[in-house]
Amino acid sequence: MAKIQGFRVRNFKVLKDVTLGRLWDQREGQPLTDLTAVIGKNGVGKSALFDAFGFLADALNSGVEVACDARGRGGFERIRSQGETGPIEFDVYYKENRNARPITYEVAIDADGSGRPYVVRERLRQRRKGQKYGRPFSFLMINDGKGWAWKGEEDGYEIDESKEWRDINALILFFAREESSETEIIELEDRRRLGIATLGALKQHPRISAFRRFIEGWYLSYFTPDAARSLPLAGPQPHLNIHGDNLGNVVQFMEREHPQRFETILEGIAGKIPGIDRIDTEKTSDGRLLLRFNDRGFEDPFYAQQMSDGTLKVFAYLLLLEDPTPPPFLCIEEPENGLYHKLLETLVDEFRAHASGPGGGSQIFVTTHQPYLVDALNPEEVWILEKGTDGFSTIRRASDDPLVKNLVAEGLPLGGLWYSDYLDAR
Repeated sequence: MAKIQGFRVRNFKVLKDVTLGRLWDQREGQPLTDLTAVIGKNGVGKSALFDAFGFLADALNSGVEVACDARGRGGFERIRSQGETGPIEFDVYYKENRNARPITYEVAIDADGSGRPYVVRERLRQRRKGQKYGRPFSFLMINDGKGWAWKGEEDGYEIDESKEWRDINALILFFAREESSETEIIELEDRRRLGIATLGALKQHPRISAFRRFIEGWYLSYFTPDAARSLPLAGPQPHLNIHGDNLGNVVQFMEREHPQRFETILEGIAGKIPGIDRIDTEKTSDGRLLLRFNDRGFEDPFYAQQMSDGTLKVFAYLLLLEDPTPPPFLCIEEPENGLYHKLLETLVDEFRAHASGPGGGSQIFVTTHQPYLVDALNPEEVWILEKGTDGFSTIRRASDDPLVKNLVAEGLPLGGLWYSDYLDAR
């Protein structure tokens, strides 16, 4: 399954310039792990980092103008870093599978003369087979809605960064003179839509299509227990939506299509939440769906509307991990909210087992401020987000500090070190 090796964001909220993991031009960095957690105090930018992934996914699905206003973001000028005049930029460095050559996607978004956001430039590049050093070859480049794309699954064009990166018209003229069957001149009708959204639907661009599917498959959890307590119309649905208000529909689907997998979920819940014996659904006379929790100590079932926030959250997370076709990237903000602290280690174990399973599960990214959850993590999995003296966020990996690594190796829990201020910048 595809995995993010590195991610960079610039000029987005308090994230003036933040990099996690490895990028094509920062080879000294270690790739992101299958399970990654970002920790930090209130107000350091954890929610902004979570929303950076959400913004990129929204921009692909709905265009950059809609994405700037969606989910209460308030428009382009509200999300661009305060005092900055440059574009908002994202770099995604990822691999389609463990043996694939990494691909880099770069996108920059700015406001035009009327203040409306648009895509300034997009670029996709990949090293050729056997190429270990030097600049990757570009196979998509679009500036201000015009550019070119290299067809097929291999190769690309080596761009002279000093001369041609900014002058896209020179490249278009060059390819027109070359009359290459491998290149395709691009002119987008709408500069507010990402080029990968359009080209990714075309068969002749399989690498672009694969990257588009990758981002489209991201699951960013905006789950709320109140949404899970709603009464949806009956009807099986294969995947949990981002709010969790179709929880009963997914249960109905799993009961019908994957009964053995669903039994595994029930056994897992029974081992983690004392008393829960069975979970099923009941259809009301008006076609609504009720989610029933059967407690061993009571004859009558409890419905989702009566269950605790923690029970619903654990059930939703386990259901998400048992998805027969899981998302490639799963992002959860503060999964500890509403959960008993002794359950957090078990939850981390479930996340890690899924992410690093033999079949290659979802890559999981969480933000947290709960030391008990951090206790279950290792230093390579933890990134520390802090506020710099200029008010913008800085980030570093816990494993970059030799003292922290040595203390954890000696048996001290990482969350305890964080609570005791050993993870603070020195």
